[in-house]
Amino acid sequence: MSLATNEVIAPVAKPLGSIDPAVASAFEQLEQRPGDALELAQDILTISPDHPLAILISGIAQRSLGDTRAAMATLERLITLQPSAGVAHYEYGLTLSACGRDEAAVSSLRRAVELSPDIPGAWRMLADHLTAIGDAGGADAARARHMVAATRDPRLMRAGAALAANDIPTAESLLREHLKQHPTDIAAIRMFAEVAARVGRYSDAESLLTRCLELAPGFAEARAHYATVLNRQNRNIEALAQLDRLLQAEPRNPNHRNLKASILVAVGEYQQAIELYGGLVAEFPRKAKIWLSYGHVLKTAGQQEEAIRAYRKCLEIAPHFGDAWFTLANLKTYRFSPADVTAMQGAVEREDASIDDRLHLHFALGKAFEDAASYGKSFEHYAEGNRLRRSQISYRAEDTTRLVERSRQVYTRELFTERAGGGSPARDPIFIVGLPRAGSTLVDQILSSHSQVEGTMELYDMIDLAWSLNAAAAPGAAGQYPGIVATLSAGQLRDIGDQYLRRTRVQRKTDAPYFIDKMPNNCMHVGLIALALPNAKIIDVRRHPLGGCFSAFKQHFARGQHFSYDLADVGRYYRDYLELMEHLDKVLPGRVHRVHYESLVENTEAEVRALLNYCGLPFEESCLRFHENERAVRTASSEQVRQPIFRHGLEQWRCYEEWLGPLKAALGPVLDGQRAVPHLQSHEFDN
Repeated sequence: MSLATNEVIAPVAKPLGSIDPAVASAFEQLEQRPGDALELAQDILTISPDHPLAILISGIAQRSLGDTRAAMATLERLITLQPSAGVAHYEYGLTLSACGRDEAAVSSLRRAVELSPDIPGAWRMLADHLTAIGDAGGADAARARHMVAATRDPRLMRAGAALAANDIPTAESLLREHLKQHPTDIAAIRMFAEVAARVGRYSDAESLLTRCLELAPGFAEARAHYATVLNRQNRNIEALAQLDRLLQAEPRNPNHRNLKASILVAVGEYQQAIELYGGLVAEFPRKAKIWLSYGHVLKTAGQQEEAIRAYRKCLEIAPHFGDAWFTLANLKTYRFSPADVTAMQGAVEREDASIDDRLHLHFALGKAFEDAASYGKSFEHYAEGNRLRRSQISYRAEDTTRLVERSRQVYTRELFTERAGGGSPARDPIFIVGLPRAGSTLVDQILSSHSQVEGTMELYDMIDLAWSLNAAAAPGAAGQYPGIVATLSAGQLRDIGDQYLRRTRVQRKTDAPYFIDKMPNNCMHVGLIALALPNAKIIDVRRHPLGGCFSAFKQHFARGQHFSYDLADVGRYYRDYLELMEHLDKVLPGRVHRVHYESLVENTEAEVRALLNYCGLPFEESCLRFHENERAVRTASSEQVRQPIFRHGLEQWRCYEEWLGPLKAALGPVLDGQRAVPHLQSHEFDN
């Protein structure tokens, strides 16, 4: 059935005559009770034989009841009476289509949109029929017009309003019902994909957008959304392919160029990204967020002075932009002036400041007061920034504890013995794991200074592969990750390892035989790594529990690390992480190499030699001159590791010790010296 009652009655009410109560009642019954609608319309026609709306209702009802011959005759009569009524040609076209007369339907639908260009259904059906007869260009043009007209569809307008208000349940309900009746409505499909993406159902969003682009390959808005969804799933090469296609048609489109630049950063193509952002800031010099992104890629590429100029330009345009202030603080080596501190304090106190601006400003002020040795004020700002960020996220420490408990049950000595010889034989990856801000970037920089090792960045691929196993798991806790790992064959484990290598291939820019994946959170997936990539190296980097945990607490992370925004949460996470690594040391003795940040600082050469020996690499002096390595570094420590090693940060946590009670309580036995922790002496926990 068409949507004539919703889409076209208002536009044609005047040319077709007034709608009396009987006609209105007939229209209301058309969708659910076409037989009753037909009977009512026929009653009207006995009184007023040429009533155009009664004839229209009769034709629609007849088609709905399967009597297409009668419907055609009825609608032909209406066209004779009302030759300028687009709705009559639209419904006639639908009836021709129901009879299999597609070419005739196209002619009728073309006439409908000529007369009434605001009928969304006419454009949609015309596009469908043009596709069927092989006129792709005409179909794309019709779908573009459909998008314009569809905004007038009451149901889609309500769905759009619900999306604007972030009322996802209402939008989803309206769109689902609409698509049941109109499965090829590309406007509705794209909106439904938006609903799925907003709640993190990226696989569903991808499927919907794939269908949308099958129907309308030239639908640029859908293709741009498709690229974004692919990007959010870390499928960057596929996303770039979609953006290149968009840019062929619109080479100057700033949104497509901006997204492409951000993805180029994600795959390590920094020079191309710098060129794109440079062009964008030249064309749009008053866009603060583009300057911020430009600064980020310049910083990553080691161009610190240029990055600072970009951040300062951003603040010149938007002086209350919290993210820009925080980014300067996040350089770690930057020092704020008194005027900067005054400006930040004024910005954070503004009544109209957003939560995001305020939390970034609090983290920046925390760093500013830390540099000024005003630790009480510094902690107040760090605590408030963390409180605001914690209010935005959903994290339950017990979920991490349960993950660790299940992992200890799954990853037994027997499992590793049974799966010996399985997995991918590749020796390329070197995983660096642990708590964020524990020294992993320093270890990464040291290793990547070796001629045989390529540094990449914090890669999400193993985490994605681990959690994707849930899609194939049977319902119930035992079937979910990590439980499902115990059911995987040697071949399936090899597939996971090979998938990881394929997905990370885009990050390899040299022919070095080894590469580093510096994702700290892979500590929760060491068991899977050991099974899927049994020859990969795994390095666990640690520092003093209070130093490491507090360093994570005072850092606002660009993504993830939700455990770090509460002192008790980060302490509990650290305990869970130690529990898991202790277990893996027992079932896989010697498999994981441990580096203690304090030892690395105090006895650098000895620790570096031990690290290289574990990796099977010959010693190279360049690893001791890691600060001379000009490679790109994408972490909060990027500027610190471009300097010689220093001891300053080792004891910095002690300046805040009086406020770390919740952290100490959460760490519990880790600090009391009673619990054996491999390779750590109890004196290292003195407090």
